[in-house]
Amino acid sequence: MAQTLSDLEERIIACRRCPRLVEWRERIGREKRRAYREEDYWAKPVPGFGDSRAAVLAVGLAPGAHGSNRTGRMFTGDASGDFLYPALFRAGFADRPKAVARGDGLTLRGLFLTALCRCAPPDNKPAREEIRNCLPFLLEEIRLLERLHVLVALGRVAYDTLSDVLAEPSGSGRGGCGPKPAFAHGAVASVPGLRKEDSPLWLVGSYHPSRQNTQTGRLTRPMFDRIWKRVRELARS
Repeated sequence: MAQTLSDLEERIIACRRCPRLVEWRERIGREKRRAYREEDYWAKPVPGFGDSRAAVLAVGLAPGAHGSNRTGRMFTGDASGDFLYPALFRAGFADRPKAVARGDGLTLRGLFLTALCRCAPPDNKPAREEIRNCLPFLLEEIRLLERLHVLVALGRVAYDTLSDVLAEPSGSGRGGCGPKPAFAHGAVASVPGLRKEDSPLWLVGSYHPSRQNTQTGRLTRPMFDRIWKRVRELARS
């Protein structure tokens, strides 16, 4: 069990547990996209990052092959990040509206950003077993963020997974008490913390800021801004 977020980051980066994902992320890092052919791809598991004193944890699905798998930082270098970071800036969670690369100086305030799966999957679809393999990392992030109050699930898979894992009767959730919350954009539910002595957490659902959602109008800027305004209110409650 990691003692600090830095310790956990080292463990995440060194992980090779899922052979399919290891092969894919490293192949993409060698073959590259033409637009990035002069860049050195990260091509390793991508750790979460942000404010260690955060009250808010935002959880996506997985790194993009030519986004986070290239830059080494969550939601950086692709269309999803180009939609997410301006929203975080408008809501006061980021100190600038654009994320370019790991180490570009961008700072998150009051928020930690992570994903269910830390390696870029083929077709952006991690297998259930691959998500399960990564869940211990997410649970350790939740445990280490001692001021955590709000979970933001970016997409249905993240929402359902967080709801399920915090409902497990293994000492890490509500032990099956109460109905499972249903995903919807803007849904807000109360879920248990990891330990019996922890206060409940707010779980907020949002459509994922993927190109598929933003370019079709399923997720618009006002819709996304309302999510982060609500998150800010819950973090202060």
